[in-house]
Amino acid sequence: MADRATVPVTPAQATGAEAERLKRRATTAAVTVAAILIAIKLWAWAATHSVAMLASLVDSGLDLVASSLNLLAVRHAMTPADREHRFGHGKAEAIAGLGQAALIALSAAYLLYESVIRLIDPQPVEESVTGLIVIAVSMVLTVALVMYQRYVISRTRSLAIDADYLHYVNDITTNLGVVLALVLAGVWGFAIADPIIGLAIGAVIAWGAFSIVQGAYNELMDREFEDDDRRRIKEIVARHRDVISLHDLRTRRSGHRSFIQLHLELPAGMTLAEAHRISDEVERAIEDAFPDTEVLIHQDPAGVEEPNVDKRPWINPTS
Repeated sequence: MADRATVPVTPAQATGAEAERLKRRATTAAVTVAAILIAIKLWAWAATHSVAMLASLVDSGLDLVASSLNLLAVRHAMTPADREHRFGHGKAEAIAGLGQAALIALSAAYLLYESVIRLIDPQPVEESVTGLIVIAVSMVLTVALVMYQRYVISRTRSLAIDADYLHYVNDITTNLGVVLALVLAGVWGFAIADPIIGLAIGAVIAWGAFSIVQGAYNELMDREFEDDDRRRIKEIVARHRDVISLHDLRTRRSGHRSFIQLHLELPAGMTLAEAHRISDEVERAIEDAFPDTEVLIHQDPAGVEEPNVDKRPWINPTS
């Protein structure tokens, strides 16, 4: 998640009540699935004593904690803007993402420690068939959840759901590793394979934590939109025949909400009423292309120099 989401964003963005409904359903589904997985994996670990199964159990336990935090954060993020928070509460999702990353990093450290202990003193894996059945059920539930989360992310661009999506995708990788460990150590008797796979799972989980931190950091630090989106904004503004140029474009995201600020350079002799009309038309065009976006436009008369602004060359091709 170098810039924003781990899945492609489709043009059909959900807005307002629909986006809130999708995010509530996704967080509730994640908590429910995590609770079920903990129950069945706890039983399987008691039967198999596999460190790989323990890795999967710990990961699911942290999934439950993280998804519960997510559920609370998403609900808080959807709280309307108030007197103290004029831009809303969307960054609660990024804060929840940092909390998830911390929990995931701790789980990775514990799994790496446990795997090293078992590597030094390998232990046999018992009841491997039971473990394989449990992992098969876990994978079906996790794949179904991930598919739904992917859909919700494509509609809402939620960072919190994106973070959840990342570590449930890691769960699928973890479960595949557990299957391999149960077969090699439990069926074929290669006991050392169990801690080695546990180490690999721990490394995958740690990388997932880093990815979540990167995405949360970008949002909390008001990272600019991707270049393609900024170029798209400029193209929208360029379509208006009365706009001479654009400068000082600033963009950021907060949860599912986006904020765009820019300066329009307009003919110097234009009336205030005309300048206001043009700004409103440009604003509506941008909001149509970027749903759930607040656009703030400042009008500048052509030929007036302004200090301390990002006035990179840009000419309206229609003027």
